[in-house]
Amino acid sequence: MADSAETQMLSFEDALRRLEAIVQQLERGDVPLEQSITLYEEGDRLRAQCQRRLEAAQARIEQIVSNAGGDATKTAPYPVE
Repeated sequence: MADSAETQMLSFEDALRRLEAIVQQLERGDVPLEQSITLYEEGDRLRAQCQRRLEAAQARIEQIVSNAGGDATKTAPYPVE
């Protein structure tokens, strides 16, 4: 699944599972060099995709701001660290 278009179509969870599988393959060390490079490139694309999706999700999250009585008064953007 090295194709970038196929990678983009994966859900976050599927992309993360595929990335974990690639890491396991590479850590075993029983993959030929050329295949290792291909897997590494795919893994890097998956990592970037997952990072973008996490950043987009974080941007959508809003904190609920409460007053002293505990009542929600407004929302504020989630602080980016």
